[in-house]
Amino acid sequence: MNRIYLQMEEVKSKVDSFIRKVVDEKGRPETLYKAARHIIEAGGKRLRPYLVCKTCGLVGGVEEQAVPAAATVELLHTFTLIHDDIMDQDTVRRGVETVHKKWNLPTAIIAGDLLFAKVFEVLGMVGLSDLYSCEVKLSILQLLTEAAILICEGQALDMEFEMLSEVSESEYMEMISRKTAALFEVSAKVGGVVGGASADQLERLGDFGRNAGLAFQIVDDVLGLTADEEELGKPIGSDIREGKKTIIVIHALRNSSEREKAKILEVLGDKKASRHKIGEVIALLKSLGSIEYAMNKAKDYAIKAKSTLQAFRDCREKEDLLSLVDLIVLRRR
Repeated sequence: MNRIYLQMEEVKSKVDSFIRKVVDEKGRPETLYKAARHIIEAGGKRLRPYLVCKTCGLVGGVEEQAVPAAATVELLHTFTLIHDDIMDQDTVRRGVETVHKKWNLPTAIIAGDLLFAKVFEVLGMVGLSDLYSCEVKLSILQLLTEAAILICEGQALDMEFEMLSEVSESEYMEMISRKTAALFEVSAKVGGVVGGASADQLERLGDFGRNAGLAFQIVDDVLGLTADEEELGKPIGSDIREGKKTIIVIHALRNSSEREKAKILEVLGDKKASRHKIGEVIALLKSLGSIEYAMNKAKDYAIKAKSTLQAFRDCREKEDLLSLVDLIVLRRR
């Protein structure tokens, strides 16, 4: 596992270096560019850029050539994080103040918009012609556009679910397949496009990315209730305060007594709920087996993700992608 952490740091360094050139420190107005770089500079594992680089290598491409494409994925991802924090009214991300908290709401909105625009600026760079043909750049553009639309749809569903008294597990899976898994799927495909993958390989890479993304989001839901707050970089139980209908909550409401259900619903969506109340609900979710149920679901999707790689040649990149799936399931933040 140490090897994958080292490799992820290498990818992160290269991608961040490229992004610094795009979201220039000399950019004006200075406040706008500082706000746009804020969450990127706060840290993060760069899972999606790593996925781009490794799937490129898996199909015979040169990982180094995938760095600009990987950067576009991270720019799009960071844009969604800034706007997501605004909608959820979160105040902490990656252990630092969120953009709208550190600056203000209008600055956060336009900082996110700037990052979204930078995605298209990168793909239009003249210098990329030596790396990517017009056909490759168009394919990447189509994939990222598709992902952006799906993410918006998934976020809208997530918000709607907060207002509903009941949400089914299938509805939840549909929501996270758009909000989270779509960008994992597209990241895997983007790397494949850069590496010259066949249509069949692209389909398999998409399946891999989607299943890995589903596992990632379910584990994320679990960590939001069980992780060390300092490691997680945001308050534990935020999803409960925001009324999120995660797979954990859905399972608990489906398998609880009337008294237990009432206790969960009393706190779910209460933005002023105390730490004690949140702790009681988390303990109840554990006792109902809901957290264990969610982790087993995540492991199932991880197995599906790994199985899609069987058709690819045995190589270092394949082993790295298999290790990435293990990391997604075993991570603590």
